[in-house]
Amino acid sequence: QVQLIESGGGLVQAGGSLRLSCAASGRTFSNYAMGWFRQAPGKGREFVAGINLLGMSTYSNSIEGRFTISRDNAKNTVSLQMNSLKSEDTAVYYCAARSALVVTTTPSEYNYWGQGTPVTVSS
Repeated sequence: QVQLIESGGGLVQAGGSLRLSCAASGRTFSNYAMGWFRQAPGKGREFVAGINLLGMSTYSNSIEGRFTISRDNAKNTVSLQMNSLKSEDTAVYYCAARSALVVTTTPSEYNYWGQGTPVTVSS
């Protein structure tokens, strides 16, 4: 079992930045590929970024190079630095763990989820 707790969400003006963090506990964090997803009101859960066991990252085309995912296996954390935020980035952001080498963009292929942290970008 892996427990994931997100933090860092909040209200920010368009063009601003936020840094989300996800703290993991339980099984060996370094054995899990990690992903960030988001869900806007009335929409499905969308892949944002992922990082595999080797530290290689993958991003959704929708974020256009504005976000950066990183992981610290010593601290059991994964972070998402979000810059140049837009109103369309408003959503609840979720951290997810997958017991595999590589990430996937499919939510159902992740084994564990955090409770989510809301991000609101005002225009």
